[in-house]
Amino acid sequence: MDEERALYIVRAGEAGAIERVLRDYSDKHRATFKFESTDEDKRKKLCEGIFKVLVKDVPTTCQVSCLEVLRILSRDKKILVPVTTKENMQILLRLAKLTESDDSLEKVSEFPVIVESLKCLCNIVFNSQMAQQLSLELNLAAKLCNLLRKCKDRKFINDIKCFDLRLLFLLSLLHTDIRSQLRYELQGLQLLTQILESAFSIKWTDEYESAIDHNGPPLSPQETDCAIEALKALFNVTVDSWKVHKESDSHQFRVMAAVLRHCLLIVGPTEDKTEELHSNAVNLLSNVPVSCLDVLICPLTHEETAQEATTLDELPSDKTAEKETVLKNNTMEYNGMNMEAIHVLLNFMEKRIDKGSSYREGLTPVLSLLTECSRAHRNIRKFLKDQVLPPLRDVTNRPEVGSTVRNKLVRLMTHVDLGVKQIAAEFLFVLCKERVDSLLKYTGYGNAAGLLAARGLLAGGRGDNWYSEDEDTDTEEYKNAKPNINLITGHLEEPMPNPIDEMTEEQKEYEAMKLVNMLDKLSRRADVKDLHQDGG
Repeated sequence: MDEERALYIVRAGEAGAIERVLRDYSDKHRATFKFESTDEDKRKKLCEGIFKVLVKDVPTTCQVSCLEVLRILSRDKKILVPVTTKENMQILLRLAKLTESDDSLEKVSEFPVIVESLKCLCNIVFNSQMAQQLSLELNLAAKLCNLLRKCKDRKFINDIKCFDLRLLFLLSLLHTDIRSQLRYELQGLQLLTQILESAFSIKWTDEYESAIDHNGPPLSPQETDCAIEALKALFNVTVDSWKVHKESDSHQFRVMAAVLRHCLLIVGPTEDKTEELHSNAVNLLSNVPVSCLDVLICPLTHEETAQEATTLDELPSDKTAEKETVLKNNTMEYNGMNMEAIHVLLNFMEKRIDKGSSYREGLTPVLSLLTECSRAHRNIRKFLKDQVLPPLRDVTNRPEVGSTVRNKLVRLMTHVDLGVKQIAAEFLFVLCKERVDSLLKYTGYGNAAGLLAARGLLAGGRGDNWYSEDEDTDTEEYKNAKPNINLITGHLEEPMPNPIDEMTEEQKEYEAMKLVNMLDKLSRRADVKDLHQDGG
């Protein structure tokens, strides 16, 4: 009934009446995502009628009401087949300012029309294969990049940027050809990185270092949403970068990695939004060639170095666990390098472990990233080793028992998901410089057996990669306990009591005779067996 009334007004009414009836329809169906099949034909005709209104010279408010209803109706895939034509797509592109013209975005009154048009295009492209093909024909990706350049540094049009980026993400997700076009023809890597710089208001202090204000305000919701959409689009653009990385791209990838480092060190408006932001940053970092990830750490600035903090010289001699790792006013330092970003990644990984679900999607990307960083960059590996596998002192509990990061990772080594347990074991193995004896010390043979069997290292040895030859130093507590550690379980076991010590002399004599009789029976059975064989 709603569609019938709206269709009647759209066909015969004037702009004011059309606007009112469509606004009522929009308010009523704003949260509708499933539609009755009985009214399918009416919804198709309503869509066609709305497109006819949009080509007329109607007020901006009427255009917005038309587009809001079109966005709602475009959630239904079935009605999009007849209305998804090249002509209708061009109408939406014109309203969204996705044209070849050099029109600037000066008319604020047009912004709602642009945003609603982009929202409609997002729905239509996602739900219609015909729209996806028309997007290629109409060179939509290039038009979206052109619009992004117009609003790159304009903070007051974040909604336009956000839905432009979302549509770019959808196109690059659905078409591999568009990924290549974005990467090489449209300079999408540089453009999207600049969008992130703008969203984060980055101020560069060096080629790959940005100023971090730990006491600054969080990102606004609009800036956070824009950043998330840009990260998702960049992920698609760079998804195969590790395979086709060229030396000439190193600078651009390092700039992007430096922007992502900044991203990890800031927060969004809510804890959930911060996690979503960091999650997308982690996914994108996984596409960055590992040789360019060295910018995740950087030398401490003079200001950071001059701050009052606990230093190695001031630490008690028995505090070997804190060797070269100190906390300086929210700055994690190791060997003169700022490790804040790596520390954030480590905390992010632990939170994902603590969630206890969706490990493959939520945990494996950050574990893989930390593994590759550790394998390629010595300072990162040594910092993570100190954080995850500090020198052992208490070995009374099994390695998988407890609440430390090490305990949690060791538990994952026997997880039911093969991919999860493989990457958890690989991470710990790399932290141990791929030395079997070092890994067994922290995990026990039972937990590490799967990895060692897959690597052909059950008999010991080390992996194929080369690491520095600096030696681990064992604590006195571990050295004293080592002779009594069970190599299978990886923990200290109390010596089993000798049952003979509890027996009386009579019981000992009885057990001895029992053993003699058993040996006698075995001996006789062996003689009989030999006799039968000789006779045969």
